[in-house]
Amino acid sequence: MADNTAQTPTARTSLADVSPAIALGPLDGRYRGAVAPLVDHLSEAALNRERLHVEVEWLITLCDGVEGVTDGPVVPGAPGLSDAERAYLRAIVTDFDADGIAELKEIERTTVHDVKAVEYFIKRRLVAAPDALGETVLPGVGELVHFACTSEDVNNLSYALMVRGAVVNVWLPAATALADQVADMGREHAAVPLLSRTHGQPATPSTIGKELAVLAHRLRRQLRRIAGAEYLGKLNGATGTYGAHVVAVPGVDWPAVSRAFVEGLGLTWNPLTTQIESHDWQAEVYSDVARFNRILHNLATDVWTYISLGFFTQIPVAGATGSSTMPHKVNPIRFENAEANLEISCSLLDTLAATLVTSRLQRDLTDSTTQRNIGPAFGHSQLAIDNVSRGLTALAVNEALLAEDLDANWEVLGEPIQSAMRAASVAGVPGMENPYERLKDLTRGHRLTGAEMREFVGGLGLPDDVTARLQALTPGAYTGIAARLVEEYLD
Repeated sequence: MADNTAQTPTARTSLADVSPAIALGPLDGRYRGAVAPLVDHLSEAALNRERLHVEVEWLITLCDGVEGVTDGPVVPGAPGLSDAERAYLRAIVTDFDADGIAELKEIERTTVHDVKAVEYFIKRRLVAAPDALGETVLPGVGELVHFACTSEDVNNLSYALMVRGAVVNVWLPAATALADQVADMGREHAAVPLLSRTHGQPATPSTIGKELAVLAHRLRRQLRRIAGAEYLGKLNGATGTYGAHVVAVPGVDWPAVSRAFVEGLGLTWNPLTTQIESHDWQAEVYSDVARFNRILHNLATDVWTYISLGFFTQIPVAGATGSSTMPHKVNPIRFENAEANLEISCSLLDTLAATLVTSRLQRDLTDSTTQRNIGPAFGHSQLAIDNVSRGLTALAVNEALLAEDLDANWEVLGEPIQSAMRAASVAGVPGMENPYERLKDLTRGHRLTGAEMREFVGGLGLPDDVTARLQALTPGAYTGIAARLVEEYLD
């Protein structure tokens, strides 16, 4: 008898050795197209580029001095730089490319220290400066590279610049565009009646637009918080005391120099730190982004539910397959994908926010590895935003089914009728006792027709105008001022 046991191949090609390298994670593989703009800000190469930026600007500051703080160079004897020399130094940053990444990696294999490798990378450029500039002072200022700095002076500023760049230039525009998209849908469908569900049960009607407006309003509130975030930085030495600074150059107002330098990078200066900048600002930003994620998750699950009820229909994409076996299906995969990625993003952001605010005594390295996961945290959020946006674009409102659902639930008018009876009772109309209980007996557990509801209203003894108003009311017309709320308050 043949052996039908599945066999595992004993010799497979090692995928780890395939060139070009295969991504381990989906953000750098399957989903790279949706998150690629973040690479410019939150990748390892971006970190090293910002380190180069900080080191170069610090070198320029030490040579040129700080207006209003020093009368000349910060370090006495340092040469002032020409425009050409400053341009040459800044080109180290702007020209940082694949060759530079490879060279820096080669230096780090020797130093086994990433920031020291950055220092040596810059010093190589200083030595080579005469080839580009001719006569220049740059080869003589090598010892001012990383002067009086601890690695964290460079790293904290680099991460602040990276996160700010990612938020301001990539994540926030995408998130804002999505919130605007939801708001536009809210306006478009502001007056389309919807039978609400509270606890999953039929409830007071609203409109599709008003429900979307609620979500847009919530998302925008978080975006305002994120747009107003502070990005802090420090440059004050190994334990935040300017110890090396004041011993090496005692006549300088080092806090003033530090403040001018940090603020010159567009950051908020933190005057009191240990060896590390305390990362509290990071925790604040990540918590706000996580809260945005969770509101977006709420939107995704609500839209998914509306799709399952048939209130939203999905516009089929030509050539796309909804199910491998059921050809009729158009699955809400954009919203399901978004849910999962938002949950992953929140998990990472929560961990970052919780971990980064603690550092043992004056320094430990838990933040070093933790901060290397900022990119994935924002990447999964960015991917979710992209999926929700694509999913919303492919939706259409099924107004016929919405109207049918409303017409099948006349019992939801029990609320306005008993409220009208209460108002009439206060106005002195007799026979209005126990309005809630009477409507409860009529509606709980019962499906009513419009005719039955109008007959009930006609027998209540309400004033004629109130009776007429209630008998003219339908579930589809019982949406209060939902459309007006969208018009007046969404923006």
